[in-house]
This record gives sequence, structure tokens and C-alpha cells, in this order.
Amino acid sequence: MAYIVPTLLFLFTLLGSFVGTYTLGVGINYGQIANNLPPASHVSVLLKSLNISRVKLYDADPKVLSSFANSNVEFIIGLGNEYLQRMQDPQEAQIWIQQKVQPYLSQTRITCISVGNEILGGQDIQLAPYLYPAMQTMYEALYNLGLHKQVYVTTAHSLQILATSFPPSQGAFREDLIQYLQPILSFHAQTNSPFLINVYPYFAYKNDPQNVPLEYVLFEPNPGAIDPNTGLKYDNMLYAQIDAVYSAIRALNHVNIQVQISETGWPSKGDENEFGATVENAGIYHKNLIQRMQQQQGTPANPSQPIDIYVFALFNENMKPGPTSERNYGLFYPDGTAVYNLGVQGYLPRMHFSASRKNVFSIFNLLFLLIGCLIFF
Repeated sequence: MAYIVPTLLFLFTLLGSFVGTYTLGVGINYGQIANNLPPASHVSVLLKSLNISRVKLYDADPKVLSSFANSNVEFIIGLGNEYLQRMQDPQEAQIWIQQKVQPYLSQTRITCISVGNEILGGQDIQLAPYLYPAMQTMYEALYNLGLHKQVYVTTAHSLQILATSFPPSQGAFREDLIQYLQPILSFHAQTNSPFLINVYPYFAYKNDPQNVPLEYVLFEPNPGAIDPNTGLKYDNMLYAQIDAVYSAIRALNHVNIQVQISETGWPSKGDENEFGATVENAGIYHKNLIQRMQQQQGTPANPSQPIDIYVFALFNENMKPGPTSERNYGLFYPDGTAVYNLGVQGYLPRMHFSASRKNVFSIFNLLFLLIGCLIFF
């Protein structure tokens, strides 16, 4: 029996080398438009093993918020587009916060409410007049409840709000959206909250694969593009798009607003006309992106401002409408298996609830089996 304790210590040290020694360096979007996802309690294990400490939801799912209690994970929760008109009423906003936010704050780190998603420049443009008032009302409700320093308010935009994205120094918002964006930018400046943008270089390649170099959008070696106004060189499209957003903000006389990337990703599968949607390209995009984020890089025009990114998405979501790509943005299958190799050295727990995949021993099963054998002998 004398050798059992040292051996157990060795095994748990080995386990420690697989768990918690690696971080992806990014936040993650946790979408749930699917009927085969693991329970939130399993998801919390998966994210803990990857040291992912920032999660963005598209709602305020109480099961998720409860499952991540005492986990130290920071949450951006979403107020759906369908709520915008109701949130013009201060009482409705306060009730929503009291029901969806306050009950969880003591144990779950909710740091942001994202009001609506891609309202401006998207399919819900009829909701545009309600966006800023809803943000303001939500903030005032937080203020009245004494939560405004703990939880900030923002909204996520698509890149469709830009009229010009290249060269980055001439980035500009669409003229028809400035009436909505100007008060939102003033709101961010006053509340010190970030401007969220969803950026997908994949779309640029898919729409024009003959003229958009694949290497440029995948962070692979390439000649790059020069901004003729600044002389700055861009070796990837994502950084150019981020700087274009900064330029558009500054063109409206705002200079101290941080831009955060609330979504970026690459699908691992698509329809025949969805050029570039492959497992190989998705793996390259995310692996190269993660490596850069771990280096805390800034963009050429904003080198001292580390880029803050939430990858889309955690899982493939089998019930999302639209083309095949929409259901294949996940880093993981619903059983916890990685869709492609990200170079992750941490333990990826297997989720054994899916009948469509063969159950296998996880590293935990193997270690406990070894421990049992040692004790038995």
C-alpha cells in the first residue's frame, strides 16, 4: 500500500496537466437553437476545462445562469428583439431585470445586457426607432436598482451598418443609420460601455472567392493590403474591418469608445454555393485567431488596444433556419467532441447523452479505472 499514495499523486498531477492548463483566450457565444444540446451543467464542465471565463447568451436562460453559479464565468445576457417595444416602458424594464437578472447576481457574474441583436442594417429594421430608447430605459432601471456599476448595457450590430469598410481609415456608417447610431454612441460614451459588432470575414470570401484571397481571411501568410491613407499594412481582413468600425465611430466625433467583437466565426460545412465552408478552413480560422488573441494583439491602427472577441459558436445548432452553414458554426458537436483540432491541450469532456455517437471513456474514466486497479492490487 505504501506506493499507492505517491502513485495517486502522480495520476492527479497528470490530470492537472490536462485540465486548466490552457485557455483559448476568447469568449464564446452559447447559442441554443437545437434539440440535442447537453444540459447546462455539462456545458459548465466543458468551459471550465478550457478556462473559458466569458460567455455570451442570446437570452437570459435561468437554467444556464443557475448552472454556472459560483463558476466565476462572466455573462453577457441577451434581451431579445421581440422585447424592444415593451422595454420603452420603465416599469417593464425594471420587472425584466428583477426577474431575469437580480435573482442570479449573488452567485452568477452577469456583467452585461445586450439589448437586441443586429437591429440596424438587419431584417428587423422596423425596430430601429425602439433600440436606443430601450437601451436607455434598461440602463435607468439598472440605475434605480443600484446595479448600473455592476451590469452595463449595449447592443450588437452587424457589419451591414457600414457604408465603407476599406480602406479602414475611411470606414463610415450608412447615412440612413446615423440618426440611430449617433445617440447610441453618445450613450456608450456616457456609460463607458463597449460598441459590439459581429464580424465575419467568411462572408466576404463566400460572396467573392475569385477576388478575396483565402489566406487573407484565414490569417495565413499573404501579401496583405495597404491602407493608402495611413500606410498601415493589414495581413488579415478581420483587423481591417475592426479598424474600419473605429474610423466610422471617430467620424461621428467619438474617440474613447471601445469596439468589441461580439461574434466571429467560420462554418465547417455549407451548401454547394457556400464557398469555403469546410472543416479545414474553419479549423485554420479559429486556430489562427485564437493564437493571435493569446498574444493580446491590437490592430494596426489601434495597437495598444487588445482585441476583445467572442467566437461564434460553442455548439453546432441543428434547428437554426437558413443555409447549411447556419447549423455548422460550432467548435463542438453536441456530445462535446471537437469539430476540428484547435491545438487545445485541455481536457474536453465527452457528453454521453447522444445516441448518434459511440460512448467512449473520458480521461477521467481512465484515471479512476487506474486508481481502482492500484487499490485492488
